[in-house]
Amino acid sequence: MSWWDKVETYWKVAALTDELTISSINNVREPSWELVNGNCLEILDKLFKERGEFVDLIFCDPPYFLSNGGITCQNGKMVKVDKGDWDKSEGPKLNHEFNTEWLKRCQKILKPNGTIMVSGTFHVIYSIGFAMQELDMKILNNITWQKPNPPPNLACRYFTHSTETVIWASKNQKSKHTFNYNLMKEINGGKQMKDVWTMTAPGKKEKEYGKHPTQKPIDLLLRLIVAASNEGDLVLDAFNGSGTTGVACIETKRNYIGIELDKEYIKLSKKRFKSKESEMKSRLF
Repeated sequence: MSWWDKVETYWKVAALTDELTISSINNVREPSWELVNGNCLEILDKLFKERGEFVDLIFCDPPYFLSNGGITCQNGKMVKVDKGDWDKSEGPKLNHEFNTEWLKRCQKILKPNGTIMVSGTFHVIYSIGFAMQELDMKILNNITWQKPNPPPNLACRYFTHSTETVIWASKNQKSKHTFNYNLMKEINGGKQMKDVWTMTAPGKKEKEYGKHPTQKPIDLLLRLIVAASNEGDLVLDAFNGSGTTGVACIETKRNYIGIELDKEYIKLSKKRFKSKESEMKSRLF
């Protein structure tokens, strides 16, 4: 039984305890999703002006600022690290200013007890953490995603890079954040869930409609979302990419807003969302 099967079993047992029927749990409520094409700073400003504090959970995988002529190993071949203009560094000062600005806007749209999760490699995550502290967010956890089969280190002058970090923080020091402790313990074999998670990178199935250079595995997003939000909550991703956060929201019956600058990734995301919706409906028959 996979960990996700354990989650679904847990929900059914909990539902029966609350005198609900399994059939009512299996009825797929159509989670709403919205994709917005444009600059995340401008769109976040607009959302705050129109809706105020309205988001329960934010997940973001922002630019790592890695596309500066370096090399890496991909499918056994040496390739340049060139993810796109959006990933090019403007220097540590400007990079940090950008991180502070989008985080500030995300903080504004969070509900008083809302939280934000931000993933990144060491190239950007320390700037993220420092900006969170500057904005008086409360850092709750530092989650490490460990990759069991990372690309080799071609320079042979460093340890092989095999992890990424997810910082989880609440809107401010007074926020009373959501954490589904019992669920996390249940899917971890009755033991407290630790903050180091070993998961493989996205496989071919997750890239059947196209791919994104920094795409995260669906299992990572599923676990983060069910840990820190509840069914019916609203989740936002300011850097939608290929839409993995949205796919996880549809699977877990959360509502979703994704912001994305590239129209091609908007198209890719729509294909993934519609495919997931069809899959969810097919489970009823």
